Amino acid sequence: MGFDLESLSRAVAKHGRVVRVVIAATHGSCPRETGAAMLVWDTGQSGTIGGGALEYELARAAREQSASCRLSRHALGPEMGQCCGGAVEVVSEVYDAKSLPEAEAVVARPVSGPGAMPLSVKRLLATARNQGRPPEAQLIDGWMIEPVARPTREIWIWGAGHVGRALVAVLAPLPEVRITWVDTAPDRFPEDIPEGVTPLPVAEPARLVPHAPHDAHHLVLTYSHALDLELCHQLLSHGFGSAGLIGSATKWARFRKRLAALGHGPDQIDGIRCPIGDPSLGKHPQAIAVGVAAEILRPGAQTRLQQGKTA
Repeated sequence: MGFDLESLSRAVAKHGRVVRVVIAATHGSCPRETGAAMLVWDTGQSGTIGGGALEYELARAAREQSASCRLSRHALGPEMGQCCGGAVEVVSEVYDAKSLPEAEAVVARPVSGPGAMPLSVKRLLATARNQGRPPEAQLIDGWMIEPVARPTREIWIWGAGHVGRALVAVLAPLPEVRITWVDTAPDRFPEDIPEGVTPLPVAEPARLVPHAPHDAHHLVLTYSHALDLELCHQLLSHGFGSAGLIGSATKWARFRKRLAALGHGPDQIDGIRCPIGDPSLGKHPQAIAVGVAAEILRPGAQTRLQQGKTA
């Protein structure tokens, strides 16, 4: 969770005036956690702070907001009729091309009136710098502190067929995920590609493997078994955070033999998972995508994926 500067910048470029609404503090039972945010403009919105009456009312208020920044408190039961029973403090800030924050590690700003940075905020930021990790989102002495969101999972999806499209649809909205989507030609991709997804049409996809980060997660599911095999071969030579291959037990058995013949050892080959997802959910593209997403989101997912084990 963090200040998604990239999404805000894209929204401002497309819509002009955008209000960012963020949960600054929670008290008791609440639908979302501190740092959850949505973007609101005249004709739409993106993101969510929990849905329901709270989100509806704050989106409506954001479109009518004249002040550049507003801090408000809402009791969810008495005020909104929600069953959560807690209360939230919310910061609503208006942004345009001239007021976007600078791309720093932390966005710290006063939200309850102008003033010098309090000592408590200075100490918090200094401690975070000394420890080498960003502070959690929080409201402290009238200042809102949020780390800038950085992608923590680089996911490369090889193939834009039915399963590739389902994976992108499920994974793209997840916070801190950045997707590179590869296939052999532009017409292999859908017309509408989610924000934050980079499509790369290239005649020989395997040539892109050396450009992937060594800790990226790869999902191989092209229309060609020959291309799948070449991608697996190149990935084993390059290195990866995790790698998964769509296919049956028969396909994987044949691939193992061919990868061994190409010089890869058994332990190395075991680093690739096949099949991907949760087989108990079925073979429908969306079912595969849900299984993959669930595995990526579970605590300790990267370690399990690297070991090629089912969660």
